[in-house]
Amino acid sequence: MRFGIDLGGTKIELIALDGSGLEVFRERMATPQGDYAATLDVMVQLVQRAEATLGTCGTLGIGTPGAVSKLTGSIKNANSICLNGRPLREDLEVLLKRPVRMANDADCFALSEASDGAGKGYGTVFGVILGTGVGGGIVVGGRLLQGPNAIAGEWGHNPLPWMRSEESPGPPCYCGKRGCIETFLSGPGLALDHQAKTGWLLKAPTILESAAKGDQAAEATFQCYEDRLARALAHVINLIDPDVIVLGGGLSHCDRLYEAIPALWGRYIFSDQVITPLLPPVHGDSSGVRGAAWLWGS
Repeated sequence: MRFGIDLGGTKIELIALDGSGLEVFRERMATPQGDYAATLDVMVQLVQRAEATLGTCGTLGIGTPGAVSKLTGSIKNANSICLNGRPLREDLEVLLKRPVRMANDADCFALSEASDGAGKGYGTVFGVILGTGVGGGIVVGGRLLQGPNAIAGEWGHNPLPWMRSEESPGPPCYCGKRGCIETFLSGPGLALDHQAKTGWLLKAPTILESAAKGDQAAEATFQCYEDRLARALAHVINLIDPDVIVLGGGLSHCDRLYEAIPALWGRYIFSDQVITPLLPPVHGDSSGVRGAAWLWGS
């Protein structure tokens, strides 16, 4: 039995997969905001309830924001800042009395979609998270690319490429820099951009709904978002030239992206043709938690 946990900013979800990869259990609980000890407690509760229900123990993989530092063994770069500097894996191993595998949530998303999702059968898969934060994961030949600094795929903390004068220096980012891709392409980044343009603070789904209904201000905001996403993904294609890009996160539900972005990114990509597919996820919001479970199968 494989257990996977997706440690998100608003919810913590556990899934159990049997030996053939079929889901046999799922439960989610709210993430205790800013409380590390309570976050550990929720994860332990979820594992214990799954084992009590299923009558068996399982391996455990965790998809986290940020990454595990190879220098300290603690979490780094998490936008859920209460995790940073904490030995999350070691603490869970003590509490649950078993080894724990851990990877960035975007890595887990990419692994899930590469294994049996939209990226199945492709050699190099770049998985994108467009949600509360912006992240990425790279799977090559069915295996996660995990470099010596544990930051492979972290495109969200590169600067927005080909930045225009009105975009520079860009919004401040929690990482301490300005103009990171995440500050433009996350859901909160889209909302703040719309507020700057219109004075109205609306959540990203509301902006999308308004644009679909013909609201010209919302449409203008989202067209700007599409161009920025095209620029950011063009940077990825110029660097690693993946066989496929799969979008995940809340903004991946926007169908128009899958036509609009490939129509735009060619002007930024250093090639006479661009045939890279841009695909929605097969497993949707479940990709991260499924990928966490598959950390014991990769």
